[in-house]
Amino acid sequence: MLNNIGLPGLLLIAVVVLVLFGRGKISGLMGEVGKGITAFKKGVKDGTEEIENASATTAKDVTPETEKDKV
Repeated sequence: MLNNIGLPGLLLIAVVVLVLFGRGKISGLMGEVGKGITAFKKGVKDGTEEIENASATTAKDVTPETEKDKV
């Protein structure tokens, strides 16, 4: 169904949306979408750092303790 829209169809849809909602409302909506994407990326980054920090603290120390073990 959506495979046959093409460029003219997409342009028509964009014009209809612009007429219905107005330029101000659309730009405000896009600003909110941008803030949401930024917050999502920050959350993913914080989660990744938290996992890395947790695994770093539980890592096993395998350094030799005596001179005999070092050789």
